[in-house]
Amino acid sequence: MNYSQFEIWLIIALIAVGTFAIRFSFLGLIGSKRMAPVIERTLRFTPVAVLPGMVAPLVLWPTDAADGVTLLHLAAASAAVGTAYLTRKVIWGMLAGLGVFFAPVIFALL
Repeated sequence: MNYSQFEIWLIIALIAVGTFAIRFSFLGLIGSKRMAPVIERTLRFTPVAVLPGMVAPLVLWPTDAADGVTLLHLAAASAAVGTAYLTRKVIWGMLAGLGVFFAPVIFALL
């Protein structure tokens, strides 16, 4: 399928409007009313669920590896998860994963 540049931007704009409408219908229309405690508690987990949802496909189905999942991808993901779990800081987990993933490149340059 070949789309023109206009069609691509139109699709992106429609998806953006749809996403906004879905979120606004839930959060924007509530206004200043108090949400149920179970909903507030559930919404607290959203940021925690988004990051693994974005990273897991890149670990399990990497596009840069011809053979599929490599030991390097699994080692970097394990280092990130382990460090984040032990330190309770997501940024340290990200840095540990980056360090393990790019360590071969750094050592090759030395």
